[in-house]
Amino acid sequence: MPKKNPRKPKRDGSRHKIGPEGAVPEGRGATVQLKDGSEVALYNIGGKLHAIENFCPHKGFPLADSRIYGGMVECDLHGYRFDVSTGACVTKSSCSIDAYDVVVEDGWIYIVT
Repeated sequence: MPKKNPRKPKRDGSRHKIGPEGAVPEGRGATVQLKDGSEVALYNIGGKLHAIENFCPHKGFPLADSRIYGGMVECDLHGYRFDVSTGACVTKSSCSIDAYDVVVEDGWIYIVT
């Protein structure tokens, strides 16, 4: 049964300034904590930034530091795989997570929740 994520960002259209462009190296992920204490996982895949919920719905394991395979991140705890651009779980259809828009403007990264 999927675990509810207590640190899932609220969908309210807010724009969060994250950091300078280039802060996340290509092929890597980073945990981003927003001002309200919620978290997203931010990835740089092929020079394009993607943001999804930071926790696997299976057991709540953080995804930002998990292994990346192309455009997929694999939860290190039980192997669930998520598409970093959509949040779709390719391992189990009922475990998809939210994806968030990422905007780079004037050299700064913003996440829209």
